[in-house]
Amino acid sequence: MSIDYDHLMNFDIPEVRQSYGPRDWGLYALSVGMGHDPMDAKELAFLAALDDDRRVMPAIVNVLGHPGFWLSDPATGVDALRLVHGEQGMTIHADLPEEATIIGKTRVTGLVDKGEGKGALLYYEKTLKDEATGTHLATCRGTTFLRGDGGFGGPDGPVKTPHILPETPPDHAFEAKTRPEQALLYRWNADPNPLHLDPRVAERAGFEQPILHGLCTFGCAAHALLAVLCEHDPARFGSMDARFTAHVFPGETLRTEVWADGSFRTIAVERDKVVIGNGLFQYRGEGA
Repeated sequence: MSIDYDHLMNFDIPEVRQSYGPRDWGLYALSVGMGHDPMDAKELAFLAALDDDRRVMPAIVNVLGHPGFWLSDPATGVDALRLVHGEQGMTIHADLPEEATIIGKTRVTGLVDKGEGKGALLYYEKTLKDEATGTHLATCRGTTFLRGDGGFGGPDGPVKTPHILPETPPDHAFEAKTRPEQALLYRWNADPNPLHLDPRVAERAGFEQPILHGLCTFGCAAHALLAVLCEHDPARFGSMDARFTAHVFPGETLRTEVWADGSFRTIAVERDKVVIGNGLFQYRGEGA
């Protein structure tokens, strides 16, 4: 079954109703690298460890209201075995409550046919709203590269233009070592893909060991931006967008380099490999 452009553009992805609380956002913060230093009060606040200071890590919006692997539905016409997560972004519109029930609604926002043998690009967006108040909390967006699905007769544009990093040296750097078992911890954020857990599956995919979830790497970069640019104040965190450029092995050291204009990239230090590139951060309310 091949892609039908109109059908996929209007594909009804069921909305997700999810309740969350301190256990959820504390686990999320731990799973993206917070808590390495159990004496760091600034980070303990995000782990629900301090009764008098509790802060929700902004990047948790990427896993809240998650619709699951909806592209595996044969009705989409997508070759789900060959897709790749290419880009991710998020915007925080309001402070995240410590406890809430949220409604997540995901929709396809664009579909670009790159041609036979060249694949396709699928753009999507997820909105998160507080069920009790109707407050629009966040918008998440992403790009999936459908490697096996080009040539279905769809439009060949427009294609999102990546942010270009400055040519000057970065102004800041934040370095943190990932845990060897980090993928096993991150999986509990509703992402049990065996590529990140089962050595046999990783070997069949051509990796020497399970790799870290892309959204975990994205969360690690968000942790760095929160520390470097926001002084651990989630009220200052506005948006971040970036491109996935390479995988990460759990246990590697990640260095996020940041420029004064909000540009950033993340490097796997041991391999000197850029794993997140073309990044751009903006403060809350900036560029609105």
